[in-house]
Amino acid sequence: MNKVMSRTVPPRPRHRPPTRRDTRRPGGAPPRTAGRPAATVGRPAATRARNPRTAPETAVRQPRPTDLFADRLLAVLSGQRPVHWMLRHTAGHAYDDLARLAERGPLRARGMRPVVQDIGYYVAGEGALEVFARVATGDRLRAMAFRLERGEDLRWRCTAVETGPA
Repeated sequence: MNKVMSRTVPPRPRHRPPTRRDTRRPGGAPPRTAGRPAATVGRPAATRARNPRTAPETAVRQPRPTDLFADRLLAVLSGQRPVHWMLRHTAGHAYDDLARLAERGPLRARGMRPVVQDIGYYVAGEGALEVFARVATGDRLRAMAFRLERGEDLRWRCTAVETGPA
């Protein structure tokens, strides 16, 4: 008697996976129009029917590397994240500089969370950005500057970081 053991696969959940973030709200879709737009006349039906979720007009814009790194560096320099969180996002002496700066805690504030208020950048060369950020903590403003360089693997890495005088 040779029994074949079969594994039962649990049914798929009917909700979206937890990694997907849907920013739309119920009832937030634009009203549908009765007629077709003039640009779709003469095209095959397969290309006419477009999913409104993937339309370029409604696509979520990806954040710029300057914004991402400003938020990441602020999280480390304000004590919200450990320094090793930036290890794979830094190159050269930037990690050592960041560890030294984070030890002093230049952007820490009691009771208030610092926020990046404004970001500007200068294109220093092909694949290199010099970035400055204004950090607000309540009514205090501080400065943060860093350099981003794009590696051969097309990933941005921080190669230098500084904050204003304490």
